[in-house]
Amino acid sequence: MMRRKAQRSIIQLVFFAAALSFILYLNRPQSKDRTFSWNKVRYKTTAATLPEARGICPNLSKSKKPALVVSHVAADGDLTWVNALSKRYHPCVYNVDTPLDKTSNYLQVPANRGHEAITYLTFLIDNYAEIPKSGAVFVHGSRWAWHNDAPDYDNAALLASLDIDRALEPAGYHNLRCDWSTSTCPPSAPAQGSLEMRLQSAVAPWSARAVSDIALPKALAAIFGGSLDEYQAVHRDVELHLHLGRTDTVRSQCCAQFVVSRERVWQHSRDEYFALRQWLLDGSDDEINPRSRNEKVAPRDDKVAGRVLSYLWHILFAKPNADGGIDLEQLNKDACPSAEACYCRLYGRCNLQCPDPGTCWGQYQVPEYFKLPDDWAETHS
Repeated sequence: MMRRKAQRSIIQLVFFAAALSFILYLNRPQSKDRTFSWNKVRYKTTAATLPEARGICPNLSKSKKPALVVSHVAADGDLTWVNALSKRYHPCVYNVDTPLDKTSNYLQVPANRGHEAITYLTFLIDNYAEIPKSGAVFVHGSRWAWHNDAPDYDNAALLASLDIDRALEPAGYHNLRCDWSTSTCPPSAPAQGSLEMRLQSAVAPWSARAVSDIALPKALAAIFGGSLDEYQAVHRDVELHLHLGRTDTVRSQCCAQFVVSRERVWQHSRDEYFALRQWLLDGSDDEINPRSRNEKVAPRDDKVAGRVLSYLWHILFAKPNADGGIDLEQLNKDACPSAEACYCRLYGRCNLQCPDPGTCWGQYQVPEYFKLPDDWAETHS
């Protein structure tokens, strides 16, 4: 009897060791020197009709000021705060949730889809040739929002103090946030394709963050996928990756407000931005049977689709390395500068006290429940 128990214990121990080894193998560290083929949007739409150009920003071609691209919905409230910035910027305000006016070709989007992403992409498509030499700033339509990186969450003050030239110096792109809270910048943030993240999405399917992180690897493959034969024929000595590994983490700042140079915008063709917008729109077809749904299109859930694209801007506008690919380690380094250096360079808030790389005292704090009090605008204007 004792012998049988001992044998059973040994067998269980062997199975446990095998399972543990398998888990460790799946989560083994991968090389940091990984170059991805995220340098070109290769998605191909199957849509029968494509949106007309109705997102032209008036007089942009005559402006020497940077464009201020604003994605506004009725719930964002009054827009006079944008008008007050017109001395520094050329405002291009899109009212996303208003009915389409077929008599106009100005400042309209083809659908209210993907939150601010539909506005940003429509601007890039319909104003591609007129991007100002001084660049463009992309923001949400609310002046007061929990994610605005200012002590009082005021986007008007943030944009008034933004030093665009210095912001564009390192790489031609910069997120407007410096604080790392709600980002994937901290080393503790799990890899998007990891078993840990998969478990989180399974036990908390209501978590937009977990579901969006799980959707990111598939989205990257769909957007930047397609045939790589031609590229690899030219760069046979370069190991290009398309699929994000289980331990590869894309570090990125929160909330899709950023500044970008014309050079970085023009490194992609207009057709690429068109393809990316179609990836977003193709995923919103409610008539598609889930069983026959094309897995390469954007997630149908609008919040998830929008969040996935919010992770994408710094990849889209990253400067390719000498081999023409996107180096993940450099991408992550550029996406997450220290809060201290970021505040000083972007907003002139220097000599701050910063207890760690991701935060500086007195600069930003996540409000309770990620929401400002209802009377915040009235009490802070």
